[in-house]
Amino acid sequence: MIPAPFDYVAPTSVADALAALAEAGDDAKVMAGGQSLLPILRMRLNAPEKLVDLGKVEELKGISEDGDHVVIGAMTTYTDVLASEAVRQHASLLAAAVAEVADPQIRHRGTVGGALVHADPAGDVGAPALALDCELVIVGSGGERTVAAQDFFTDLFETAVGDGELLKAIRVPKHTGWGARYEKFVRVAHQWSIVAVGATVRVEGGAIAEAKIGLTNMGSTPLRATAVEQALVGKPATDEAVREACAAAAEGTDPPSDLNGDADYRKHLATVLTRRAVLAAAGA
Repeated sequence: MIPAPFDYVAPTSVADALAALAEAGDDAKVMAGGQSLLPILRMRLNAPEKLVDLGKVEELKGISEDGDHVVIGAMTTYTDVLASEAVRQHASLLAAAVAEVADPQIRHRGTVGGALVHADPAGDVGAPALALDCELVIVGSGGERTVAAQDFFTDLFETAVGDGELLKAIRVPKHTGWGARYEKFVRVAHQWSIVAVGATVRVEGGAIAEAKIGLTNMGSTPLRATAVEQALVGKPATDEAVREACAAAAEGTDPPSDLNGDADYRKHLATVLTRRAVLAAAGA
């Protein structure tokens, strides 16, 4: 199908983008990479009067280090994240998850910030951002504010980014030396996750000193497996010990039931994938 008619603007600065949003009000839609938005427009599931394309806003792109954080501009593509030595060294869980996003063509166009604001619970970026305790920098007419990842995802396809605001950057605390693994379960290649688990683990003397685990598509938002994280601390990185701790992986989750599997199936998958991810991240 052909999208409904709309006005198109391509600002070159954050200030101009915010001005365009303010002028259009509720009738505007922001486009990052467009990989999720364009199909929605073509199916006429959304019909904005103005489309604000952020593709020319260079200040929203790029990756840098800022003390104990890696800072990723919201318009940075998946491909650039995978090419970043800083991300691979200090936030390897994010790199592992991004490598599982769709195919090279999608990764070349899609952006990390766009995926986070779209907030699809089956997307592969939200759970790692949550597990890594990322901070999301949001900019609006009143200036900038920073929101913790745990407060960023508010409901299905909803985030803390308000009307007239933009996600500017993602601040990722450095997890240098931590092992990481993203286990994704799909029926066919390049599919949205039926269930996925991201784990990053710090091992000392053969025991798990810290573990952080994010769950994909196990609720209306990305989730942390906090019960498992707590149970793993101090445990040896062995199959038996990890299996016991990961038995609580689905605790507190509310996964969907659909053609890919019912809720109980997903809860079982989450337990299995969490164990695999933790063992791999711990180097066991």
